[in-house]
Amino acid sequence: MTEPAQPFGTPDQPRIAVRGEARLEVDPEIARLSLTVTARGKDRRAALEDLTRRNATVLELARTYGDAIEKIETGALSIHPELVHRGRDEKIRAYHGRVYITAVLNDFTALGEFITRVGDLEMTQVNGPWWALRPTSPAHGEARRQAVREAVQRAREYAGALGAELAALVELADIGAENAAPPVAFARTGGYGAPPQAPGAAAGGPPAIDLEPQRQTVYAQVNARFTMTPPKL
Repeated sequence: MTEPAQPFGTPDQPRIAVRGEARLEVDPEIARLSLTVTARGKDRRAALEDLTRRNATVLELARTYGDAIEKIETGALSIHPELVHRGRDEKIRAYHGRVYITAVLNDFTALGEFITRVGDLEMTQVNGPWWALRPTSPAHGEARRQAVREAVQRAREYAGALGAELAALVELADIGAENAAPPVAFARTGGYGAPPQAPGAAAGGPPAIDLEPQRQTVYAQVNARFTMTPPKL
């Protein structure tokens, strides 16, 4: 089935097609951490018991931070044997266990302390932070509004260069919306009111690391088509 041809307007009612773009730099709202708890033992039961104990220690520490930790999730758990090949025989040297945990924090004053405290725990690895905005952040809407205003301004300038004026909006669409693709307003994704500060590290514990939040870039793009009055050529 042949698609209908794209209308281009008429001499009495020409059309202008423009793209509006916006790029904002904003503070992050959340920080994600990836925590890996490990255990190793010659006996499967011993490895599991160590893994369970260390995992519980991490979760208990996270709970002491209250609302500062917005989300704590266990991603996966694994326990597997380490084999030793000697000739045709296979023997188990040890058992290795891992638990993967994701933590999302919204209080950056508590973030540095939490990282050093959890990183000081036995057989626990910390990766991150990865700074982000929430999908519901108002920064996304502001970027889209700026993209629309920029499209209108660009079209008005084109019409003005021809001695014409904008008459009506014909179409406004996210980039790719005509092809049923996802909208292009997006970000790398900052803040909530600061939650109550977490209890300080125990005496003799590691000092909190000083972290500088990474600014996030929010983009938005739209296509817009307008009609304009006849140009004065």
